[in-house]
Amino acid sequence: MAVDLVRKGRRDPLLWLGFHRVDTSAIKMVNVPKTQRTFCKKCGKHQPHKVTQYKKGKDSLYAQGKRRYDRKQSGYGGQTKPIFRKKAKTTKKIVLRLECVEPNCKSKRMLAIKRCKHFKLGGDKKRKGQVIQF
Repeated sequence: MAVDLVRKGRRDPLLWLGFHRVDTSAIKMVNVPKTQRTFCKKCGKHQPHKVTQYKKGKDSLYAQGKRRYDRKQSGYGGQTKPIFRKKAKTTKKIVLRLECVEPNCKSKRMLAIKRCKHFKLGGDKKRKGQVIQF
């Protein structure tokens, strides 16, 4: 089917591989600028925001689930809970952390973007018709 679309001169973002349909739009590299003008809820208007990539915090040793798991694991008896091994996804959804640069605001919010294999923050912009110099 993908071959038929190419012959007709149309490009489809969905590529057929055997029986599976693969979304080729998720394979592209994503380049996001380090500053971005967007709406700030606290200021009530568009302001420049500092963009960083969200990272998960360190797991607390004192969370209820962790305490319960450690108690269950202690002593004889081996592994007590199933260990997940069937990972389905090859990419993660990128989450951007936007922080308002207004000195007396500094409000932060999260913005999730689509899945991508390669993510770059503040990389060089692509220019059309540029000559590559060595």
